[in-house]
Amino acid sequence: MIPRFRTKDIERSLRQNPVTAILGPRQCGKTTIAKEIMEKHNQGTIYLDIERPSDLRKLDQAEWFLESQSDKLIVIDEIQRKPELFPLLRSLTDEKGTNGQYLILGSASRDLLQQSSETLAGRIRYVELSPFTWNEVEENISLRIEDYLDRGGFPRSILAEDSEASFDWRINFITTFLERDLLQFEGFPPETMRRLWKMIAHNNGQTINFSRFGGSLGISHTTVRRYIDLLKSAFMLHVVSPLETNMKKRLVKSPKVYVCDCGLTNALLDLHGFDHITGHSVFGSLWESVVLSELRLRFPKAEISFMRTSNGSEIDFILTYGQKTVAIECKAGKSPSLNRGNYSVLRSLQPDSTFVVIPESTKYLLKENIFAVGLTELCKDLETLLKK
Repeated sequence: MIPRFRTKDIERSLRQNPVTAILGPRQCGKTTIAKEIMEKHNQGTIYLDIERPSDLRKLDQAEWFLESQSDKLIVIDEIQRKPELFPLLRSLTDEKGTNGQYLILGSASRDLLQQSSETLAGRIRYVELSPFTWNEVEENISLRIEDYLDRGGFPRSILAEDSEASFDWRINFITTFLERDLLQFEGFPPETMRRLWKMIAHNNGQTINFSRFGGSLGISHTTVRRYIDLLKSAFMLHVVSPLETNMKKRLVKSPKVYVCDCGLTNALLDLHGFDHITGHSVFGSLWESVVLSELRLRFPKAEISFMRTSNGSEIDFILTYGQKTVAIECKAGKSPSLNRGNYSVLRSLQPDSTFVVIPESTKYLLKENIFAVGLTELCKDLETLLKK
């Protein structure tokens, strides 16, 4: 069992809230972590998978069934497929009045589970789980960073017996998502969504021109926005907004969009193995997406944005937490340096600290208050800095 950073957050939430929701993409390990928690629970548990017909039938008389199990921790998987349960959960949790009653799992974001935030307000905490990040697997399985950049972090991909099996799993995952999971939403044609997803993969980590994408797909720019919002809400994309600032510089205002996992990006682009990745224009953005996933997992309360001027000067990520501002530039090489554009943005931003993140375990000073670091060292330094 590979330890997950969010396990303690979930266990703490169960002690402090009537309902805890684990949200994240399909096949990222939500069920595994829930069953691990169930094994340690000493008051009895029951597990229901909404996608299993036999479990779904148990909820034909949901109020009766759930009341009869009220002395146990009740785990409900793929809750987004039965949203009518949320008002009932509110009533039952209020009636019992204790914490740790329900652990619900979903492959849809809080926005798509809007009914839960309305009916369970004050009773629920959301914990987002991602595929394995590099720091989660680095010390627990025999894997090179090159393999991680190729396979990504989805458990069945990263733990596959070989590279070919990993690639096949990712292709099947994409097809299943497009042809089955999207069916729960109306008005999203699978073929158009596949083309859009591939276009985003080709432009991974870039700002999106909605009108240009719409023209290529034969749909309106508003429809492109709606489709991207859906992919984001299903955890298939990460969207990073530009930093809101009063600086006089002309800044890019469109968001940057990343495929949620570097392994999925490679599958969408038909890239097999690290040797193919390094020769592709997407290589640098793959490393950015690895860093972004780590930051989102380890620092969920921080705001992550970016800054890019109209002339192309940029800092990849800006982490804001309270009064602290940290600039993070990602370099997919082991001899990093910053360019004039990077320094121009840093002079305007005046961050508390600046890190250049490279795919190697290291830390050394590049320039005053600018450190080159590996991903593990970055997270350690951020934890120390943000606690001050």
